[in-house]
Amino acid sequence: MADEPDTSLAGRAAIAAGAAIGSAAVAAALLFVKRRKSRAEKHAPAHPEQAPETD
Repeated sequence: MADEPDTSLAGRAAIAAGAAIGSAAVAAALLFVKRRKSRAEKHAPAHPEQAPETD
């Protein structure tokens, strides 16, 4: 590793791009989990005590 930190414009742009990609990935994962959870709740079977009688 170099003793001097990389403060060039390209280095800063690479760090910013990496941060943007990382935060976008986290946001996409959260949206995916939320969507899966809402679908699971929508298609969940009714509780037996709330089911209509079908004799």
